[in-house]
Amino acid sequence: MPSIVDGFVRSVTAVNRWLFNAVSLLLLLIVPVMLYAVVARYGFNAPSDWGLELATLLFGPYFLLGGPYLLHTGGHVNLDLLRQAASPRVNRVFDLLNYPVIAAFAIILLYYAWPFAVQSYGLGETSYTSWNPVIWPIKFVIPIALVLLFLQAAAEWLRLFFHDVTPPADEGTKDGL
Repeated sequence: MPSIVDGFVRSVTAVNRWLFNAVSLLLLLIVPVMLYAVVARYGFNAPSDWGLELATLLFGPYFLLGGPYLLHTGGHVNLDLLRQAASPRVNRVFDLLNYPVIAAFAIILLYYAWPFAVQSYGLGETSYTSWNPVIWPIKFVIPIALVLLFLQAAAEWLRLFFHDVTPPADEGTKDGL
């Protein structure tokens, strides 16, 4: 693989791996908040105004920013029965066709998500609940995650195109564990 392409693939993957590890730390906040909300509601009949809403707002970035790195590690859902029956060469062709579809999907969604986030910012959008937190920053995570997903799909396609059939072994991939 040409060094410029290798640098791009490694850089994109490193950024997505770092973000995945960073947003994984959100679980350290999401779990206790949900536990508090459930115990307060069912144990003390005193539901919180903010508990489940905060957990939901934190889970969005966790889910969205973790996705691009999962694309690299193969953590997404796929047709395992079809892949197991196919040869490595056919699986490579599947992937060479699949990554552009993922990239196109990310671009199409980005086309709609960016104005959605900008409008939310312009309105100073809140959740309109009794707690009423500002939610426009969370909505900006959507286009950011789509750009990262597009870049990771491009990186994976380039890696396969240049015949590097296995992802680079690093501390986060299945091969590196």
